[in-house]
Amino acid sequence: MGVEGAPLELIRDWDSPGFGSKKNVGVLLIHGFTGSPAGMRPWAEYLNKHGYTVRVPLLPGHGTKVEDLNHVKWQEWPAKVESELTILLQSCEKVFICGLSMGGGTTLNIATRYSRQLAGIILVNPMIHVKFVPHQLAWIISRFQKLRDSVGDDIKKPGVTEYGYDHRPAVGVYQLLKMLSYTRKRLHDVTVPVQLFHSVEDHTLPVTNTEIILKEIGSREKQRIELINSYHVATLDYDAEIIFENSRVFIEAHS
Repeated sequence: MGVEGAPLELIRDWDSPGFGSKKNVGVLLIHGFTGSPAGMRPWAEYLNKHGYTVRVPLLPGHGTKVEDLNHVKWQEWPAKVESELTILLQSCEKVFICGLSMGGGTTLNIATRYSRQLAGIILVNPMIHVKFVPHQLAWIISRFQKLRDSVGDDIKKPGVTEYGYDHRPAVGVYQLLKMLSYTRKRLHDVTVPVQLFHSVEDHTLPVTNTEIILKEIGSREKQRIELINSYHVATLDYDAEIIFENSRVFIEAHS
């Protein structure tokens, strides 16, 4: 299912203040490429119900029409996250970033510059490369083909959608790969504690993404949790509760 017909409140920026002793702990949750905040909303609501202040931004080029992603420069994605992060850093004592897929790659991009200010990052099937497809090749493809079939809604649980686009914009893919290439060269600058969830059966990204990230980041503390009953969009799948509960434990331990 695409963006058409999606409840507007699920595909727009969303935030909610925390309460009690955890209100000064902020969590920023970043959706994936061609996806929407709907993919992170249940996770955000879970953390918010436990007292945490949460923000779930809509990344530029998303939540409208797929062609809009062909007019976005990759720097706009981390810029949006950085603006949201600034809000949390000003109002919270501890801040975490959670990212799904490309949102994980964007989280890593931010962490290369903000590891000292962050208490931790949590990644779900994060993206750092596409095997055998350098950004130069993606640029060539984008000259001839503007849209390709979507990789969205890779969810094992029936009837669930992240309300993303039905196609992949070729120019947008080129920009995405440029961001990931830039970020990968700087993974050694990521020194913040990391919790990473990996779906054993992921039809969107190969396990090499997880392996590269855990090998090349500079973090001393790295935790990997395997998900055996979910596909790529695990935040909406059967193992969602495993992600929610373990991430809460991770956040509590580092705040």
